Amino acid sequence: MFVLVEMTDTVRIPPWQFERKLNDAITEELNKKLANKVVYNVGLCICLYDITKLEDSYIFPGDGASHTKVHFRYVVFHPFLDEILVGEIKGCSLEGVRVSLGFFDDIIIPPESLQQPAKFDEAEQVWVWEYETEEGAHDLYMDTGEEIRFRVVDETFIDTSPTGPSSAQPSTSGAADEAQKKEAPYTLVGSISEPGLGLLSWWTNS
Repeated sequence: MFVLVEMTDTVRIPPWQFERKLNDAITEELNKKLANKVVYNVGLCICLYDITKLEDSYIFPGDGASHTKVHFRYVVFHPFLDEILVGEIKGCSLEGVRVSLGFFDDIIIPPESLQQPAKFDEAEQVWVWEYETEEGAHDLYMDTGEEIRFRVVDETFIDTSPTGPSSAQPSTSGAADEAQKKEAPYTLVGSISEPGLGLLSWWTNS
């Protein structure tokens, strides 16, 4: 679920930070820049793990700050495909079941990846697994707040960095920009369509 990623960056330390140890100042600046941010095709950055190399620091004309090239390792949330995770149901819609891990909310389990047969209860706004038994079908509800075990089957990265204005179709550019703002930079797609997956309460021993 978590991986160490080797990165390189040039860190600017302002003059009023010079009294501190260089490693401490760089650690703070790197966490300010990266923590809780999604790096495209890398994952969700959590925190600095360690600094592996510091190159020479430079002070440029007109800028009293020091600039240091830093080689470091960062803890990143990037689960591998087919990994089993346990989260909490955040909500349900016709698009599927939204799951949260507490620190990461952009997880969707689409309807075709639920335990089958499944139906969406419009009144309750929840998905229901119509579990077949010898005594007939039992409705097992996927209520908000319930813990759910799922398999990661796909991931999507979207580059949300700012882009320059486009001359083509100026009348629709505003709507396109709004749609771009709402897209999550990193989304996981899950599945519970196999035995042992789904709500933890479904599989507890009675």
